[in-house]
Amino acid sequence: MANHASALKAHRQNLKRRERNRVHRSRLRTSLKAVHKALAAGKVDEVTQNMSATTSIVDKMASKGIIHANAAARYKSRLVKRLSALPTVTT
Repeated sequence: MANHASALKAHRQNLKRRERNRVHRSRLRTSLKAVHKALAAGKVDEVTQNMSATTSIVDKMASKGIIHANAAARYKSRLVKRLSALPTVTT
């Protein structure tokens, strides 16, 4: 355990940040799972509805530094690729 006042404060800050990041990361994963589930079921309208919300969440997580910018781009790219592979969608 930290002994100096500054180290104690840094530890408290890290605990708060870790919990905040965990909440954001959980929200991101839940959103991604919803889109993946709709993609697997072939529900095009549900996918397009959730896609903009998920893309927004991915971008927010990248801007906050919770995920890397390249990881965000990879998530979005793969989602769009799978969406365009559905038979009824033409983009």
